Amino acid sequence: MAMSALVLAVCFLGLYMPAPSRATSSGDDFIRCLSPDVPSQLVLTPGSPSFEPVLVSSIRNARFVAPATARPPLCIVTPTNASHVQAAVRCGRAHGVRLRVRSGGHDTEGISSRSERPEVFAMVDLANLHNVHVNPQEATAWVDSGATLGELYYAVAKAAPGLGFPAGVCPTVGVGGHLSGGGQGLMMRKYGLAADNIVDATIVDADGNLLPDKKAMGDDLFWAIRGGGGGSFGIVLSFKVRLTPVPPTVTFFSITRSMNQGAVEAVTKWQAVAPVLPDDLTVRVNVQQREANFQSLYLGNCSAVVATLHERLPELGVTPADCREMSWLQYVAYIYFGDAINTMPLDVLLLNRNLTLGRFYKNKSDYVMKALTKDEWEKIFTWPNGGALEGQLVLEPHGGRMGSIADADTPFPHRDGVLYNIQYVESWNGNSSTPSWVNTLYDFMEPLVSKNPRAAYANYRDLDIGVNKVVGGVSSYESGKVWGERYFRGNFKRLALIKGKVDAGDYFRNEQSVPPLHL
Repeated sequence: MAMSALVLAVCFLGLYMPAPSRATSSGDDFIRCLSPDVPSQLVLTPGSPSFEPVLVSSIRNARFVAPATARPPLCIVTPTNASHVQAAVRCGRAHGVRLRVRSGGHDTEGISSRSERPEVFAMVDLANLHNVHVNPQEATAWVDSGATLGELYYAVAKAAPGLGFPAGVCPTVGVGGHLSGGGQGLMMRKYGLAADNIVDATIVDADGNLLPDKKAMGDDLFWAIRGGGGGSFGIVLSFKVRLTPVPPTVTFFSITRSMNQGAVEAVTKWQAVAPVLPDDLTVRVNVQQREANFQSLYLGNCSAVVATLHERLPELGVTPADCREMSWLQYVAYIYFGDAINTMPLDVLLLNRNLTLGRFYKNKSDYVMKALTKDEWEKIFTWPNGGALEGQLVLEPHGGRMGSIADADTPFPHRDGVLYNIQYVESWNGNSSTPSWVNTLYDFMEPLVSKNPRAAYANYRDLDIGVNKVVGGVSSYESGKVWGERYFRGNFKRLALIKGKVDAGDYFRNEQSVPPLHL
């Protein structure tokens, strides 16, 4: 079974793209400033026939091209090398034009390509910077921020059979944003987050300087970019990542149970079992339309999965017939594209960046520290949809390696004691501008999830939990704490102190960028 239609892109008809705001004199000066260093064909203005197609090409959520939420950039810079990015930063600073940076376009609030504030900004689209250089002997890879996870997975598997990389399930997600925010995936219980496996990086800082490695950027900045969220500290051009062993055969299964078939009982039991399974076995759950779909990744053969789950989670009734054995590369395609891998080459599937625009979506997230009761799950399974086209919960188990990494090792703090993460997703066709299912269910869940503060995952960005207030030309620390401590807990203050050192003037600023703090 492939990922549900809710998560797969579905064409949205009636696309609206408002006229971009008229460029100010500073905006005109910014574009002229770029011209000596950035070829004109790489700077797309609203008058260019390529402007709208490029702007929309990486927007996955129809909410961000709707009249109420779309505020497009002054121009789009599409760099092909580091010097173009440096020029964009220097010209932006010189002429009062802020930059927003997009790698894959999956930001759940769309702030890599839009602003909720009436400000002049340019977008740097990193899609042309998508090289992957694999070193099989060293078991590492340098991957550009504009590459997608699909491009990374394919390059690694082809250059270094027997190696993989622990990251997310959606192949069109951009490496830059995914790794900057942590990077959950189905191998994190074995190898940690994607960000836990970053060993070096290259960044253009807030002054437009190219810092080619972690030695040049220093320990603090290198720490901050490994899970502290994108768009705050500079523009990361590439990451060097540690590759991880994968066996010749991995096992996937997908089992769906309705409420009449014991779905509630199975999910209730799953909460205690999934985080303590062997760390090479991950079983996640999608709850949708009063059904639970259990999906697995096991780094080994089917027989071991069946034996383990027969003992630990017999409610699923897993049999060899439920299993599908394949290579790791086939798996990363199959979990998203399903049986399409039987008729289409893997490179066509995994290297394709061009998906149609999806529905309207709203995402939220939670972390669960104590298992919910059966009665609570029954209420969740039967929660009124409130007019939503579809509502879905994605439950990602933690434990294993995730629980053995200290909260302060990287900015991502959701480690020991976490049972699982919840992603809430509501989709609709645009008849209502306010999601209801996700908001009411999220309110119901408040006493059942993490507290003081109620935690959230930075890569499932949610502006409802707070946005920055600009005071005296910079984002205030007090306003940032409201949302920042929910993403980063006790690490938020350190992130803000680092921001105060590397970008004291708050040039890289958005609705949820880390604010500068000076002591």
